[in-house]
Amino acid sequence: MAKERNVERESFTCPVGKFFKDFDKWKGGSGFFEHMNLSRIEFLKAIRSLVDERIEKLEKCAQPPEEKKATKIKIE
Repeated sequence: MAKERNVERESFTCPVGKFFKDFDKWKGGSGFFEHMNLSRIEFLKAIRSLVDERIEKLEKCAQPPEEKKATKIKIE
């Protein structure tokens, strides 16, 4: 019989993600909540820009390099 291992699994939570998840539970009509909602949008847009940049970089690496062509130059 196989021995069972008693393995502890660590769980990691992004503190920013946890904050925004918990933020939905809070209620309020103050300017603070309006600013926080706008900051969530800006944060996600920032992540999207990082992902887009990484995709572009990976796509450039996947393309074969362009061939260099020699140019004839007349010498007088």
